[in-house]
Amino acid sequence: MPREMITIKSPDGDFAAYRAAPDGGATGPALVILQEIFGVNQVMRDICDDMADQGYVAICPDLFWRIEPGVDLTDNSKAEWDKAFALMKAFDPDTGLKDIQTTIDLARRDKNSTGKVGAIGYCLGGLLAYLAACRTDVEASVGYYGVNIPNFTDEADNIQGHLMLHVAGKDQFVDAKAQEAMHDALDDNPHVTLHDYPDQDHAFARVGGDHFNAEAADLANTRTRAFLQTHLG
Repeated sequence: MPREMITIKSPDGDFAAYRAAPDGGATGPALVILQEIFGVNQVMRDICDDMADQGYVAICPDLFWRIEPGVDLTDNSKAEWDKAFALMKAFDPDTGLKDIQTTIDLARRDKNSTGKVGAIGYCLGGLLAYLAACRTDVEASVGYYGVNIPNFTDEADNIQGHLMLHVAGKDQFVDAKAQEAMHDALDDNPHVTLHDYPDQDHAFARVGGDHFNAEAADLANTRTRAFLQTHLG
């Protein structure tokens, strides 16, 4: 399976991305994988590889490049957590969405792509997956335990494609009030599907993380696969 770092050119400068494609030159829909606060790390690269094994062209752009290119952190030390939170605080989602649209455009033209593009994001990337559904031309978007979504629910009427959100009921970064606000704003939107995981904490699908739950992760990932198959083919 082709796995490589690529360079994406944008009007504001060049930035890196990790790309994984199906074996044997096969074609398939493309997915833009949207990072957690730890950058394009091994977790994100493994997700890309897994999606390529499922027949997708997976591209994970370095969305922190304007702050610090090449961020590759783990969740194994306080120092890395502190740096990750500082990066998230410095990150501008509005500018990040420009880079996401640039990556979507690249993915549509990828030699192994059918031209259809979806997005999957986690944590910070979960918010960006929601915003991608609102602000870009992506056909389908999936957000896992996205943070700060209630701050942007007034944009939900802009969604033209399809959006699925996986919500952790005991998310330490998204309290019950925020979850209620998400449901109040999005449950009646025909373009949006929310799935709740009442007993799960933030990052329950991050393999190797403190809150990883194999059963809940498998359920969420199964739902994601079916959703993408339906809307991307």
